[in-house]
Formats: sequence, C-alpha cells, structure tokens
Amino acid sequence: MESNDVEEEEFGFSRNYFLAKEVRSSGKKGARKLSQINIVDEQELREACSNIEPKHENEIIILVNSYKNSYSEWVYVLRCGFGLLMYGFGSKKALIEDFASTALTDYSVVVINGYLQTINLKQVAITLAELLWDQLKTQWKGASGNKQQPFNTRSMDDLITFLDGPHSENDDTFVCVIVNNIDGPGLRDSETQQYLARIAACSHIRMVASVDHVNALLLWDKKMVHTQFNWYWFHVPTYAPYKVEGMFFPLILAHNGSGQSVKTASIVLQSLTVNAQKIFKVLADRQLANPDEEGMPFNNLYEECKVLFIASNEITLNSHLTEFKDHELVKTRRNSDNEDCLYIPLTSEALEKLVQEMSQES
Repeated sequence: MESNDVEEEEFGFSRNYFLAKEVRSSGKKGARKLSQINIVDEQELREACSNIEPKHENEIIILVNSYKNSYSEWVYVLRCGFGLLMYGFGSKKALIEDFASTALTDYSVVVINGYLQTINLKQVAITLAELLWDQLKTQWKGASGNKQQPFNTRSMDDLITFLDGPHSENDDTFVCVIVNNIDGPGLRDSETQQYLARIAACSHIRMVASVDHVNALLLWDKKMVHTQFNWYWFHVPTYAPYKVEGMFFPLILAHNGSGQSVKTASIVLQSLTVNAQKIFKVLADRQLANPDEEGMPFNNLYEECKVLFIASNEITLNSHLTEFKDHELVKTRRNSDNEDCLYIPLTSEALEKLVQEMSQES
C-alpha cells in the first residue's frame, strides 16, 4: 500500500512539473525573441570593453615577469632543434614578442600574425630565404660562388628546399619564425598547416608559436607534431585580454558598422611603413575623386607613385599592394575595358573618415 502511495505521489509531481512548464512556455516570457535584443554599435561596444577595469594587475605582472627567467631555457630548446609551442589562458602575443626582442637578438626573426583573415605564406617563405641568405653571405665572405638568389621567382617547394639545405655546418645558423595564433583563421586550413610544418622542419628554421583554440590539436597529425614541428610545450597563462587578436573579429551583440571598418583599417595602416601609407592614400584620394570608377589600374597607380617618389619600381609597389591585399585593405576587380583595377572596399563616407584620420596622424 505504501509503495502505491509513493508511485502516485511521484506521478503527481511529474505531472504537475510538466503542466507548469507548459503554462510557463505559453506565457509572455516564452514569446520573447533574440531579434528584440537591443543591439549597440560595434565601436561603442568595443570602447565599453576597453574601459573595463582589469583585476589582479599586480599578480599578473609578477606571473608574466616570472616567465622571463625561462628565456634562456627557451633559447636552449630552440638551439637543440625543437619548436616552442606556448599555450595557456590569455593572449601570449606580448610575451612571445618580448622574448624575441630580448633573447633572440643574435638571430633573424620573422613574425606571422595568424589572427589576420588572410596571410601570404609564399611571401613569408621568400622573406625567410632572403634572411637566411644574408646570414650565409656573412659566413662565406670572400668565398667563390657567392651570388644573389632570385627568391621571388622560385616555387614554394624550391624555397623550402633552400631553407632545408646543408648550407652551413654551424648549427646556430637559423631564422626564427614567430607565429602568433598558429591556430588562427588565416592559418587554419589544412594546406597552410602542411606548409608551416614543412617550413618548421627545415634545418635552418626554428619556430615559436602560440595556440589558443581548444581544438587546435585537430589541425595536426602525429608526424606533424612530433617530427616536423617537433613541439616542446610550455604552459604560460598570461590572463591578458585578446585585444589585438579580437580587433579583427566582429562582436556578437553589435552592428557591423562602417566605424569599425575604419578603426580596423587605421590600426593596420599604422603598422605599415610611411611609403605604404602614402601609396594607400594615393589610391584613396583617386577613389574619392572618382566614385563612379571601378578602380585604379595598376599602371596608373605606378605612374602617380613614381612622380611622387613613393615607389621607384614596380616590384616595390607590388610588394606594398600584396601587403594591402593580405590585410584586405585593397581588392582587385575587372573594369569594362577588361583591366585589373585596384579599389578600397569601403564606402565613400568610411573612406573619407579614414583619410582624415591618416592626415591627423601624419
């Protein structure tokens, strides 16, 4: 009898629970929609985020400074042929770049920012080859056969072969590659990761990278981890905000307004050379003066830059344009005369604001 009472009580509780859920879901609260959330302007939201007061600053400074005691160990690990993979909560960009600027001064260093949407890995390989060639020329001073190598005409496979070649018996002859966010959107595809692994495996390359995504290990197979990258893992949580890395991603609860596009473009331009900024301004002024045109042909841009003494040859101009395209500051499209034209993918209003900011900073 008692058993039946217990079952009836449990049944009654269950029935009342689901009845209550049904009534609740039919009420006003359940009728609310995500679209009714008040979405703020992205620039306003980012400014609010930047004003959030940090906590435990002193403890974090002490923690990050403690990693500096390991710099000599990290250099030793690199010299032994390993790659360094930094993981842990928080942005590791400042830490890794501080390590490079203070402990790797005897070596050439190339920085890859994986948080950018697109990265020209071929140009990275060309830069690595040129830096390695400069080191080798110093060692071979006075030796025969010391000729300039046209790296920009070589294929990716040829560049990797050169970086892995037996050019020097000195084990300390290498170029260091710093990869901020090796699991970032600009490096996440399988082909790019394969090329990065092949570059890391070269005898004259050492790689230092940071990883942040929880599923980053799915990018690599066993051969890539243990043979090519040859990772030596270091747990270095910094608890630093991902300010720079997050700048290139839209916030969920914000409009993607033109203000943020201007801000992002302005930050990227500040990191480029003065000549690169001048070339961009030439293109921007032309686009603002002729809003109905489909873009500016390369030859026209080159002639104008040559007159202004900004770019002395087409190779220099092309290198700047490659950088613009990598950061999505400039794009290419065909006009009605079937010419490839360069244009800035911003509205006239946003472009005017960007040009004003550039004029104020200069």
